[in-house]
Amino acid sequence: MTTQRILIALTLAASLGAAGAARAAEGTPVPPAQKWSFAGPFGKFDQGQLQRGFKIYKEVCASCHSMSLVSFRNLAEAGGPGFSEAQAAAVAAEYKIKDLDDKGEAIERNGRPADAFPAPFANDRAAAAANGGVAPPDFSTLAKARTYERGFPWFVIDIFTQYQEQGPDYISALLQGYKEPPKDFVLPAGGNYNEYFPGHVIAMPPPLSDGQVTYDDGAPQMLAQYAKDVTAFMMWAAEPHLVARKRLGFQVMIFLIVLSGLLYFTKKKVWSAVH
Repeated sequence: MTTQRILIALTLAASLGAAGAARAAEGTPVPPAQKWSFAGPFGKFDQGQLQRGFKIYKEVCASCHSMSLVSFRNLAEAGGPGFSEAQAAAVAAEYKIKDLDDKGEAIERNGRPADAFPAPFANDRAAAAANGGVAPPDFSTLAKARTYERGFPWFVIDIFTQYQEQGPDYISALLQGYKEPPKDFVLPAGGNYNEYFPGHVIAMPPPLSDGQVTYDDGAPQMLAQYAKDVTAFMMWAAEPHLVARKRLGFQVMIFLIVLSGLLYFTKKKVWSAVH
């Protein structure tokens, strides 16, 4: 059984190494690893960073991207951006929500904390028609859905280091990866060159630039800072209960260690007469 596991691990490592080599052959660089406050078994979100990221989403990204799996009340939950319930309700009230009245008639009302963030378009077809034929993806799970192959030996190392930030690293690099295409590169009409996007052609134009969003906390108003802040917010949107999950996992590990000790001494006590 042990030999089979080793063979399977070597096969997976070899396949991922081949994928990494193929990626390098295509000329797509590996996104640089960033330092994230939420990384590791004891990581947690930086409230100030999440608030800045939400500001970027609200002022820049929300005009194209929906965030349908996140409710306004999530902004006030523990481990999140740190909004109070009153602040979350005030944010919700800024949005108009399509609903039905008591007679079943279509109406628009102010948002409530229990409402999800409304989509900027009526449906996916409308979103695609307004964005060159491709509907912008929903923000709710992008940080978990986007990734890249790190190849061998990183695949093995990641198991021990608990590295799970491929999505944030990729998104942060993508937002900063817009460049002028090489002279021999044929850029199709409506496309934009991005060194980290597969194939290097992306329909989304550069969404962020230096000085575009005004911060209130004195953080640098630069593209690199914008990219990290909005990426951290996207990670929170994809897993708003990340901190609680890690805390519960740590408590479970302590419980299992204590239980193992109790079982060991119980076994010694029960079998002591036999020995």
